[in-house]
Amino acid sequence: MDSDLVMIKVACILQYGSHSKKRPDNLVIGRTYDHHVYDLVEVGVENLRTMESFTYDKKLSPKEGSKPFIAFIGEGFETVEKLKHLKEVLLDLFRGEVVENLNLAGVDRAYVCTALSATKVFFTHSALRLKKSGTVVPRMELVEVGPSMDLVVRRHCLPNESLRKEAMRTSRNKPKKKEKNVKKDVIEGKIGNVYIPDQKVLQQTIANVLSDYLRGLNEDLIKGNFDIVYEVIHYNEKTKDS
Repeated sequence: MDSDLVMIKVACILQYGSHSKKRPDNLVIGRTYDHHVYDLVEVGVENLRTMESFTYDKKLSPKEGSKPFIAFIGEGFETVEKLKHLKEVLLDLFRGEVVENLNLAGVDRAYVCTALSATKVFFTHSALRLKKSGTVVPRMELVEVGPSMDLVVRRHCLPNESLRKEAMRTSRNKPKKKEKNVKKDVIEGKIGNVYIPDQKVLQQTIANVLSDYLRGLNEDLIKGNFDIVYEVIHYNEKTKDS
């Protein structure tokens, strides 16, 4: 494989398959950054089942271009260095185009990776079947449509530390969005102030109390302000007391 040719094509991820007596059914997956090889993972493919070997309802066949779920099962993906690295590479390999909005009705398949040991991962491709559950949320079933295989991690090359920092660096010129009325506390964490516009509760209360009195007033008085209304009512109360 000519790595320089790959860099010229500006490929962000590469795959290379080979077979030899020393490393049978070998697959190398790598990522690139800025015309450099970023990292590499070498796996051996075992117990391969092709898509043609699976029998299922063809209506469940995943549609071309649909976004998949990607599930990683097993604590090895969080604790074993090789599997953590493989997880990162597989996520970049299968995630496809990054989109802001996603119609869940169009999600019809899933990639499931299960850690069987510190070096072996079972990989399978399944279609999603939705069934009635008696609730608003349907019950979801996985139907294997292939391919499926065991991936045995042989060798892996982590990115150079300086190259990793370069790849993870964000633009300094991009201003951070300022959060208004928000402060951070060591104990309580993120604290925000919520401002609610004046609900005019006092005026509404007075209006409700005076509604019975306003029924007997003429139209001109109703269109006036509450100060006039209050003076009229106050005068009536004084008259009653006298």
